Amino acid sequence: MAKTIADVFIIETLNPDDEGNGRFEGSSISHLLRLHGKMPRYRYVRTRKCFESALNDFGVSGYRYLHISAHANSGGMVTTNDEEIAYGELSDLLTPHLKGKRLFLSACAMVHDDMAKAIIPKTGCYSVVGPSEDIEFATAAVFWPAIYHMMLSQNGSAMKHPELKENLRRVTDLFGVDIGYYSISKKLKRGYSRNFLFKNKTN
Repeated sequence: MAKTIADVFIIETLNPDDEGNGRFEGSSISHLLRLHGKMPRYRYVRTRKCFESALNDFGVSGYRYLHISAHANSGGMVTTNDEEIAYGELSDLLTPHLKGKRLFLSACAMVHDDMAKAIIPKTGCYSVVGPSEDIEFATAAVFWPAIYHMMLSQNGSAMKHPELKENLRRVTDLFGVDIGYYSISKKLKRGYSRNFLFKNKTN
């Protein structure tokens, strides 16, 4: 496997109301990452075509971590101009770029079994992390910088499973959100293991 860069590529696509009120989560994350000496790449997109272009840029970048900030519904994620990208389609788009990398999804209730089944075995990504319930924008805007801060404070060159799970547990408890953490598994027939981190308890 080609060597990757321990940095974060952020793709954001929000609704017009978010844009008008300056609710750009990706900007906050980028600022925090730069304070840690990182060189994050940030792409804001409004259409599916631009989203696909940004994914190609992520693949070319060699960056190890992909963070997608978007809105979602039961079928998949939604772009600014209301184009839905179903989980199966998202998996197809991610497959050329995500093997051996980690995916962070900041979108309401997007991380669940159907998503993991569609994405992890096909793409070969190490893990997918994100809300398993609806999450307030303000909460997401502090949750993600907190996770990245804790991970980078411990190790700026890698995100290992034990540290990631423990820091997710701590921040989940602090901000009172439900988070899904799915990771690739060679032992399980389905191809992935599931860890749900709930408010005030760990499963």
